[in-house]
Amino acid sequence: MAEVVLKNIVPVAEAVGMVLPHDITEIVKDTFKGRAFKKGHVIRAEDIDHLRRLGKEHIYVLQLGPDEIHENEAALCLARALAGSGVSYSEEIVEGKVSLKAVVEGVLKVDRDALYRFNCIGEVMCATLHDNTPVKKGEQVAAARLIPLVGERQMVAEAVAIARATFPIVQVMPLPRVKVGLVITGSEVFYGRIEDRFEAVLREKLAQMGSDVSVVGFAPDDVALIAAEIRKCLDAGAELIVTSGGMSVDPDDLTRLGIKAAGAESTVYGTPVLPGAMFLVGRIGGVPILGVPACGMFHKITVLDLVLPRILLGETIDREALAALGHGGLCRNCPQCQYPVCGFGKA
Repeated sequence: MAEVVLKNIVPVAEAVGMVLPHDITEIVKDTFKGRAFKKGHVIRAEDIDHLRRLGKEHIYVLQLGPDEIHENEAALCLARALAGSGVSYSEEIVEGKVSLKAVVEGVLKVDRDALYRFNCIGEVMCATLHDNTPVKKGEQVAAARLIPLVGERQMVAEAVAIARATFPIVQVMPLPRVKVGLVITGSEVFYGRIEDRFEAVLREKLAQMGSDVSVVGFAPDDVALIAAEIRKCLDAGAELIVTSGGMSVDPDDLTRLGIKAAGAESTVYGTPVLPGAMFLVGRIGGVPILGVPACGMFHKITVLDLVLPRILLGETIDREALAALGHGGLCRNCPQCQYPVCGFGKA
């Protein structure tokens, strides 16, 4: 750690007219935490009692050596190196920290290995939301700072080099709008024995992610007819196909076979996620196809919500990608769902 060169440690009562070298934070339990005095503030006589209430008996006169860097300058250096597309930050540093925020609605992508190496330096830090978290425009996605008031310029340069070597460490990717084909399976729906509720659920999820359902097909529990409806979606120009139901081990559940009969390749069936263990992902040519089990109709959030944004971004979801979801893949089924502000899917 760089040693702060302190010329004159001045009793606070004698500090009127001095300039503060850093922000001073005030914390009132359950009420307030924030900046009480800003860096550069000229201390007035009426500030003395307030400073004492904050535990400040002395004020430092800060002088930096040529190889040292102040926390505010360091924070901006770090932010420039960390923030990729879809992320912005303010030039005004508050309490030594810089906040990185999403400038678009989308999915947060974090280079976790690079972030780990960055944080191993020790005197700099960057905290982020989880990789692959859906975020809104204006939402804070990360924060960074130099931990001491003053650090070594060389150490900050090392952190910047790590961030730039794999730039970006933090970015927000907007979801593209795609044309989606839905295939609702099940003889009970096809023959009108029950009312279908799956279509409305899937339409809403896709609309929330900015995509449009362009074609909907219905098929009974028949492999050939399921495959035919999938091919109709392809012929209609669907860029993503989602099937509903028919994914369990029941002998009447034939959707998986219908998906394969339609020409699906690289299919992966089964995930370590609850709800959503019987989920399927594959491709027909360049078009991804998802098989959503019945739990997708009853649970607000399932494995579909974890995988769908990544599929829309063009990622290939294979067995390894699904296996990684097991850690954090158990939904708590909270009475009031707060997803994505929870641990579900945060592998």
